[in-house]
Amino acid sequence: MALKSLKKKRRIQVVALAAVALVISTGLIGYAMRDGINFFRSPSQVMEEPPRPTEVFRIGGLVEEGTLQRGQGHEIRFSVTDGGASVPVVFAGVLPDLFEENQGMVGTGSYINGIFQATEILAKHDETYMPKEVIDALKEQGVYQENDIGAGS
Repeated sequence: MALKSLKKKRRIQVVALAAVALVISTGLIGYAMRDGINFFRSPSQVMEEPPRPTEVFRIGGLVEEGTLQRGQGHEIRFSVTDGGASVPVVFAGVLPDLFEENQGMVGTGSYINGIFQATEILAKHDETYMPKEVIDALKEQGVYQENDIGAGS
């Protein structure tokens, strides 16, 4: 009789330990991934609800015409727009070959003191591609025409 009670107690301990291990591992995975997930925001969303300066996110839209300025060294300044709002961007680095005004782009970085400080800039990679998030943001503002640019995947 004491043996059955001991087995039952041991089984409960094993199940409880497995449940605790599952909760801890799920929490650790979520904690590890929090910096790896960069949410996409359109310029309109950034202006309506500015993110915290510590938050890293992706912004996308069209490089606004007349705003591209090359500064000293590798610093580049321009604005990205979705037709509803424009966000100034500063980037220190080498831009992709296909980067130009009125073309789609996606940047990763942080919004600090009213300027998006990009750590990475991606441009469309051919005549017909634009990231889906950028197309959706442009459609929302009524800027995107289906025959101008092909849909991204």
